[in-house]
Amino acid sequence: MHATSDQRAREQVTAAFRTYLRAMLDGDTDTLDDLLADNCTLTHITGYEQPKKEWLSQMRAGQFVYHGVDQKNLTVEADGDTARVSGRIVTDATVYGTRSDWRLRMTLDYALQNRTWTVIHSAATTW
Repeated sequence: MHATSDQRAREQVTAAFRTYLRAMLDGDTDTLDDLLADNCTLTHITGYEQPKKEWLSQMRAGQFVYHGVDQKNLTVEADGDTARVSGRIVTDATVYGTRSDWRLRMTLDYALQNRTWTVIHSAATTW
């Protein structure tokens, strides 16, 4: 891939990631549904690999409520039709009734599908 194509892809993926974070904070599950591939899974800090539909359903039920995100660093790598976003964030969230500042190392894998960068997997660990 040409260097300018790599840069353009990184910019597009960065924008997609920021839209993802904004949708989480807004509780906008319709936008999240569009941003995540149908077969997307989210691996939580517990190791549980959650299907997209279950996570969105739990968000709608108020079991995952995001109040704020403090992004500490971010790396975006792009290679053809795939990309990876990784970084450290502190997420102020209420999860199953417990509100805390969650120090997360996030990794989101993206694929270019129908000209749109779509999350195919997300994983979080603590730091």
